[in-house]
Amino acid sequence: MTQQFPLATVGALVTNPEGKVLIVRTRKWRGSWGVPGGKVEWGETLEAALLREFREEVGLELSQVQFAVLQEAVVDPQFHQSAHFVLVNYFAFSHGSAITPNDEIEAWLWLTPEAALLHPLNSFTRVLLRLYLDQGKSNGTQLRSGSRPTP
Repeated sequence: MTQQFPLATVGALVTNPEGKVLIVRTRKWRGSWGVPGGKVEWGETLEAALLREFREEVGLELSQVQFAVLQEAVVDPQFHQSAHFVLVNYFAFSHGSAITPNDEIEAWLWLTPEAALLHPLNSFTRVLLRLYLDQGKSNGTQLRSGSRPTP
């Protein structure tokens, strides 16, 4: 994939009512675990893209969407092809936990944030998850049903 410009993408670390986070495995990230997400379409807001991607990829409706971190993947070997992404990542909540995967999703798990760190995550998801945990500790926030640390 040869591009002239970076692609804007969105993704989110989502918690469920049990305080667990969703991680998924796809071929695109060479079998490593990450968060659902994808490209922002022309004329689409970042949050609209995020909500659409989650409906398409895992069948979840999100609420409490909150910006988390901006990252950049420049021809990163973790991705299955040459690409330059601007990764706009969020924290969000889902009242449901039932996953309806599309053909991109090979596997999924709902885990405690600490257990998720033990999986072979792509580096961008690892940064997002550590930020989630660090912000929760610095704010004295317990990570539970839809509560997330605020930056």
